[in-house]
Amino acid sequence: MANAAVRCAHAIGYRNAGTVEFLLGPDGHFYFMEMNTRLQVEHPVTEAITGLDLVEWQIRIALGEPLPWPQEGLQINGHAVEARVYAEDPDHSFLPTSGRVQYLNEPVGTRGIRVDSGIAQGVTVSNHYDPMLAKVIAHGRDRQEAITRLRHALTHYHLGGFATNVGYLCRILGHDSFINRDLKTHFVDQHEADLVVPAIDGATSVALGLLG
Repeated sequence: MANAAVRCAHAIGYRNAGTVEFLLGPDGHFYFMEMNTRLQVEHPVTEAITGLDLVEWQIRIALGEPLPWPQEGLQINGHAVEARVYAEDPDHSFLPTSGRVQYLNEPVGTRGIRVDSGIAQGVTVSNHYDPMLAKVIAHGRDRQEAITRLRHALTHYHLGGFATNVGYLCRILGHDSFINRDLKTHFVDQHEADLVVPAIDGATSVALGLLG
């Protein structure tokens, strides 16, 4: 897979950090999906398991410097999982939300947790821009520890002012199918009844980003 990614870059004469995505089948065969000539939003996962700063690499390469590490010099340490905190309401058909951040307490400083945040208490989140508010990345010795740490961190992510998808993310992380790696592209549709809290007619949406 790595060799195929390198061939893609050579084919277009690309020289810098980028991402090549593949689909991996249950039979071990993989299929090209897309190439992005930039870092992906999930790049902190790679940074967590390698201990590298990919943004620094990207800048250095743009300045004409060589890669600081060869492929064989890279080491993978543990497992990492990332969740994106969005200004949206999954319990009301994922409608976008907006407003002033009245209260914000992010799980900064928690063991094995990294928070890349684009908001602060008092700022106004508009519906005219990307709804992603923050990324919460968990690193652990294995997949289960990373998932446990991420779910714990999200239960301590509190935002007041408008609805977010934090509670929804917690329900995904605690779902048996997710924990047991029974994952398919229609996971959300398949388990909708378990993941979405039914709306109450005439009720006002709670403005905390955590539903438990």
